[in-house]
Amino acid sequence: MEFTSKPALQTALNHRSIRKYTGEPIPAEMLEIILKAGQAASTSSFLQSAHIIRVTDMEMRKKLRAVGANQHYIETCAEFLVFCIDFAKHKQIAPDVQTDWTEMTLMGSIDAGIMAQNVMLTAESLGLGGVYIGCLRDDINATNEILNLPENVVPLFGMSLGWPAQEPMMRPRLPIECVVTENGYCPMDKSVYEAYNAQVKDYYKQRSNLDLDFTQQVRNSLCQEVRPDVLPFLQRKGLAKR
Repeated sequence: MEFTSKPALQTALNHRSIRKYTGEPIPAEMLEIILKAGQAASTSSFLQSAHIIRVTDMEMRKKLRAVGANQHYIETCAEFLVFCIDFAKHKQIAPDVQTDWTEMTLMGSIDAGIMAQNVMLTAESLGLGGVYIGCLRDDINATNEILNLPENVVPLFGMSLGWPAQEPMMRPRLPIECVVTENGYCPMDKSVYEAYNAQVKDYYKQRSNLDLDFTQQVRNSLCQEVRPDVLPFLQRKGLAKR
């Protein structure tokens, strides 16, 4: 089967999170090429330390939905993928691999993130839509149990994919000068940030009639404990001990 894909630039600049789907399945040949595109992503030291679990069992999806935020699109999407750090394969190859260095956790996380973005970009170029699911870490122990993952394998995030049944607004990003600086780090210009904050406030008002801006979103997410069970979980898995 041949596929027609949109250009990478057009696809990347048009990214939106899609949470409503038509219910139409993704052809097996299309899913295969999407996953191969993910596997073609760059990988630290050619270690290929990421793993994708395709969750097709609807009872498992239902349980994963219950882990955090009750996001219905975990069940309603055509395909649900879970991206993991995976050093279990390396332990098979060389049993004396030292997986407990924090650097190893970073390497696996980076590999999974790069792989996932290849998957998402390819899927969107083929007309699909998707959304990342970070709430699997709301109870990372439960996610691990549902997926029955071995030592040295850690679930990081999910991805829902399907044929879009919505056209959501583009969510405004920080101005480029707030995220790209030259030859070193520079704090954000206050006036530039305030203008952006007002833009986000207007976006949420138009999209969901919410009284919310970026400052409040940061406070809601980061001015409290942030999944404190993740570090002990990683350590029980044989990672991030030193």
